[in-house]
Amino acid sequence: MSKPSLLRRFFSGIWRGLTRIRLAISNILFLAMIAFIYFVYIGGAPEPLPEKAALLLNIGGTVVDQKSEINPLQALLEAPSPENHEVLLRDIIEAIDYAAEDPAINSLVMELDSLGRLGISKTQEIVDALQNFRESGKPMVAIGDYYTQDQYLLASHADTVIAHPLGGVALEGYSSYQNYFREALKKISVNVHVFRAGDQKSAVEPFMRDDMSPAQKELTSRWLNNLWGQYTTIVETQRTLKPGAVDNYVNNFAQMLQNHGGDAAQTALQSGLVDRLLTRSEGNDYLVEVVGASDDDGLYEAVVFERYVARKRPLSLGTPDGDRVAVITAVGTIMPGKQPPGSIGGDSLAQLIRGTVDADGVKAIVLRVNSGGGSMFASEVIREQMLYAKSMGLPVVVSMGAVAASGGYYIAADADEIWATPSTITGSIGVFAAFPTFEELLQRVGISTDGVGTTALAGSMRADRPLNPQLVDALTSGVKFAYKSFVQIVAQGRDMTVAEVDPLAEGRVWSAADALKAGLVDNLGSLDDAIAAAATRAGLEKYKVHYVERPLSPRDMVLKKLANSVGSLHVFTRSAANSALSGLLGPMREAAQELGAMQDPGYLYVRCVACSLAH
Repeated sequence: MSKPSLLRRFFSGIWRGLTRIRLAISNILFLAMIAFIYFVYIGGAPEPLPEKAALLLNIGGTVVDQKSEINPLQALLEAPSPENHEVLLRDIIEAIDYAAEDPAINSLVMELDSLGRLGISKTQEIVDALQNFRESGKPMVAIGDYYTQDQYLLASHADTVIAHPLGGVALEGYSSYQNYFREALKKISVNVHVFRAGDQKSAVEPFMRDDMSPAQKELTSRWLNNLWGQYTTIVETQRTLKPGAVDNYVNNFAQMLQNHGGDAAQTALQSGLVDRLLTRSEGNDYLVEVVGASDDDGLYEAVVFERYVARKRPLSLGTPDGDRVAVITAVGTIMPGKQPPGSIGGDSLAQLIRGTVDADGVKAIVLRVNSGGGSMFASEVIREQMLYAKSMGLPVVVSMGAVAASGGYYIAADADEIWATPSTITGSIGVFAAFPTFEELLQRVGISTDGVGTTALAGSMRADRPLNPQLVDALTSGVKFAYKSFVQIVAQGRDMTVAEVDPLAEGRVWSAADALKAGLVDNLGSLDDAIAAAATRAGLEKYKVHYVERPLSPRDMVLKKLANSVGSLHVFTRSAANSALSGLLGPMREAAQELGAMQDPGYLYVRCVACSLAH
């Protein structure tokens, strides 16, 4: 047998070398991945907590009832920023509650400079925990540079509020502004055909007008003034200010600033909004004295609330045993099908409710709703499972977050009991349909549409053709029927007559106080209050609270842990250019998100856009 040629042996050697290199690289990458997963998922032995420290409430980003789904690779590659970081409201509240009973935690410090969006409703739920902490006799200090309106509402509950000498307090009040597209759509020859039931259903106004209608301004002003009245009362009470002091500060800020030589920090100090003006080093020295301990770097000793609650919260290896109240979260726009966390999928939420009802040990359900609505079909799919839970003898209680309007109210109406926070926005009982066509735009660039169909309605849903008159009649009838159904559902769920619901409907948006008077909600209180009410209805004295989430595969669990671990190592960076660009693109991004959420198979929507703008 002859030897292989020299050339063949040469290339065979190269191929064997490449194979060994490939296998070596694969093995190295595999071992690196195992090590990386071990680091983020197991993390080794946790660092012990200090023997004496402050609980550091350094909330960054947006406070949410449910975190949105995070892509681990995206979390690794993107620079973290307050705009995309989310903090669970439950983590904040539980950390404060644990700290109130922990002898090693002797104080609470709020550093809120990175807090982006919180809102008055979530603040009020955090305040219940802060009050419990205050009753423990431990001091609370807020320290920051320049407080935004959201930041200051939380900071005002501290015993001492500290600002930087070059800082201040920026208050402006509440508003609800949005873009209107009628003239723009006309200029680009786009026709948006709108059908609505409910004279006050404002979700479609941006397509029909160039400004807010007088009736909508009146309604919006009512609930905005209610929210602002709550804000000013809270701040004036906490800061021991005269009634009207906050309005005076906001409305006369320019003159007050001028009186203090342009010094915003002194203006806030003299107005009673802050207690001390300290530089960063002075602030640290003050806090070292308050806490009575410092770390190796000379900084006041503190434990970050997210790390603290993760250590203190009992380890959960699955569904708890014994009787329990199940809490299911419904946050975001309601859309058909299965949707990721941060959105409400009709099918995914319905399956979660049904699975919870059928689970052993569940004695009551609390549905936490924070949504301005969306698809009517998806809302009905969810409502059917709420009715199923009741038919199985389980008490069903709804806890409304900042917003539970339109579709958010639709899925809540049949509950045995509805709780809203004092600043919840709800109602908006109305229905609309919207269908855009682009035939005139295409004609302007020389594109025509023509053809044949087998029936009078064939091809009528094409966006490049004028709207078929029969389709107009069909959509009009469908919207009227859907609205009538919505009103009947509310009447049945709230034990009212249709005649009693009619004046509360028509798309009107209600503050929590007005909704309580009208009978649309039963009580004002927090999620904890709703859980206690559900337990009482179930006759439970001893029970556990189980926050239900959709089941995850082992792969999904690892990826979620990876994403959370990467996200928790956040160091926020934001340039002025990025901030300005974000503000410029914000309206376009929000408009695109609204259009993307319009996926109802019947083109029928129970959606309150203005409600979302308010929080």
